[in-house]
Amino acid sequence: MTNLSDGKYDTILKAAIELFTEKGFDNTSISDIVKKAGVAQGTFYLYFSSKKALVPAIADNLLTMTLDMIKKETAGKENFWAILEVIINETFKITDSYKDIIVFCYSGLAIEHSMEKWEAIYSPYYDWLEDLLNKAIENNEITSDIHVKWTAKLLINLIENAAERFYIGLEQEESLDVFKIGIYNFIKRSLLKT
Repeated sequence: MTNLSDGKYDTILKAAIELFTEKGFDNTSISDIVKKAGVAQGTFYLYFSSKKALVPAIADNLLTMTLDMIKKETAGKENFWAILEVIINETFKITDSYKDIIVFCYSGLAIEHSMEKWEAIYSPYYDWLEDLLNKAIENNEITSDIHVKWTAKLLINLIENAAERFYIGLEQEESLDVFKIGIYNFIKRSLLKT
């Protein structure tokens, strides 16, 4: 079993992200990655079976960072609508900062036909939002007439897709604030008790 706490896993991952951003996936070799990370080639294989194995690890790292930022910014907030606003803001911020890596992760996971890996990566985020939705139902903040599991996935995918369309697809007919308010209002209208 490999020791992830020794820092080498993160060092290799960071080096790979930098090189993939700079040179592209196909033009980056494992030798390039280990050289930049300052580790032996054998060390790479302790953590990753191949260069392709980096793709889900990078996606997992990015999503973990996103969820950690959202949790940090929502700490102490009880109101579902205030939390939703943070989720939207943080998702847009992360998407803007890491748009090249997001595109890379999508293409890499699509090539690998790794939908099950993608779902496993998102599972902690889905579970966290499901808990929030259940609390919001208990607090009469949103309708109880929803399938919580599907709604959690739908909301995360909707918000991420909107952020990606804004920053990656460059659908910027409206200002960023107008775009985010539109998403927030759409979700609010969809979830409010009637």
